[in-house]
Amino acid sequence: MPADRRFAVLIDADNVSDKYIKIILDEVSTQGVANYKRIYGNWTSPSMASWKNVLLDYSVTPIQQYSYTTGKNATDSAMIIDAMDILYSGKVEGFCLVSSDSDFTRLASRLREGGMTVIGMGEKKTPKPFIAACNMFRYLDVLAAQPEAEPEPEPEAEPAPAAGAQAAPEKDREKEKAKPAKAKSARKKAAQPEPPAPQEDPELTAMRGAIKAIVAEQSDEDGWLAVSMIGNLLVKRYPDFDVRNFGFSKLTPFVLSLGIFEVRTERGKDNARQAYVRLK
Repeated sequence: MPADRRFAVLIDADNVSDKYIKIILDEVSTQGVANYKRIYGNWTSPSMASWKNVLLDYSVTPIQQYSYTTGKNATDSAMIIDAMDILYSGKVEGFCLVSSDSDFTRLASRLREGGMTVIGMGEKKTPKPFIAACNMFRYLDVLAAQPEAEPEPEPEAEPAPAAGAQAAPEKDREKEKAKPAKAKSARKKAAQPEPPAPQEDPELTAMRGAIKAIVAEQSDEDGWLAVSMIGNLLVKRYPDFDVRNFGFSKLTPFVLSLGIFEVRTERGKDNARQAYVRLK
């Protein structure tokens, strides 16, 4: 079970803001349990003051690393050495490397070679090689910008019809009065030039093509493919894929928003609903 997997969370304090700490640990909790929570930096530096305020709240162990020389990142070296020690201890099944620095690209690759699941986290500025070296990658600045889920509003009740037989004629007279104003507004709108159509996000265009190709390759003889299968393949091919990058919380609504798929649902053996899509 994913909830039983043990992870080592290693954070590069030089390249990550303390405002992301809750997001980091919440994301790891969806994949397993954080057995190790360590953060690396020069804690004598005033720039680390904001991190000191949250370490106790989230039980993160600070690892002191002095900057011995100018231009050399000693924090990276300490983090890499600890990662390899933990790898050889055999006490975890995965690592979460939190940094926007490409220096950890080789470390991520080495950990995967050792059979570890590697989750990367950083901001959108993170270089592509580091992202590609991870099993999956999460953009912290994108997740931080996600609005909190709000409860759906209750549908409003239909207004009761007005009492008396004269209610309908009165409404008709109001409609007749509104017709000239509506016609004038329509003529004014027609006289204005149409605004240029907004260009679609290149990432969204690329993702539409990728999902279309997956459905074409993996679907059954009737063209249907489980949405869960799409999600698994997308993460394998694109480690930084996350529907939240596009403003969605679940995969099925995102796939439907692309406008080229139809969907059906059915219950599986465990009575859980499973969604399937195919090209229109």
